[in-house]
Amino acid sequence: MPQIGWFELLIIVIVAVLVIGPKDFPVVLRKIGNWVGSIKKYFSEVQNSVVEITDIEENKMEEFKKEKNKDEKKS
Repeated sequence: MPQIGWFELLIIVIVAVLVIGPKDFPVVLRKIGNWVGSIKKYFSEVQNSVVEITDIEENKMEEFKKEKNKDEKKS
């Protein structure tokens, strides 16, 4: 994965200010920040849902194994 250093980041900011304009640059940064925040929140919710589903499946599997062991001990 390519890494961006400080110099490259500075060039990107300067080009962005020239293209967007200094007046609208803070507005654009705020919108990008909101987008990034909402994307992070979405992926966090998806990750929590996956963890919750896998926990439920693991609990069901453990209960199944316990019942199976009880049935084997009875036999």
